[in-house]
Amino acid sequence: MRVYYKGILPDLFREGQGVVVEGTVSPNLIVFANEVLAKHDENYMPPEIYKKLKKNINTIAKTDR
Repeated sequence: MRVYYKGILPDLFREGQGVVVEGTVSPNLIVFANEVLAKHDENYMPPEIYKKLKKNINTIAKTDR
């Protein structure tokens, strides 16, 4: 499907990746997107959150000894 979007794409966006878009569809099946979101699987975790969890797990492991 052809999508027209004017704006900044998400950091996780890359060529050939699935995306979720919100907008309107024209009669000739072109999507005019208001928003583009990078699509990822349910196991994805942002790097910032992963680092905080890893730090907390290491802290808990040290205090359990």
